[in-house]
Amino acid sequence: MVSGGSAIRGSRVGSGPMGEQDRGVHADRIAVSYWDAHGNETVRHFAANLPDEEIPAVIDSPTSGLPAGRDKENPPQLAKNEPYKTHLAYVKERRTEDEAKQILEDALVKLRERRGTSA
Repeated sequence: MVSGGSAIRGSRVGSGPMGEQDRGVHADRIAVSYWDAHGNETVRHFAANLPDEEIPAVIDSPTSGLPAGRDKENPPQLAKNEPYKTHLAYVKERRTEDEAKQILEDALVKLRERRGTSA
């Protein structure tokens, strides 16, 4: 005696030869190829009615992590990363040496006045 089993074991409910009739009609789409500097191709699919200006010109390649563009002969190059700048480096970009000396002197004068040790 077989107890409480399914007549079709190992199949999922809804699976079968129905295909698109079961899941609806797929929208028209286009395939766009992108290439990175190593020559790796990545294909992305977009809706066929999407305007060309909304399709990205550059993506990140999932293979190499490099930027990938639509021109196979001229793939985008990796942008050079600037090193981390300290707060002092940013201040030095905004101030000249003379301005820095004046600001320091003004701060010292205020500090000395508060302490009562004005020199």
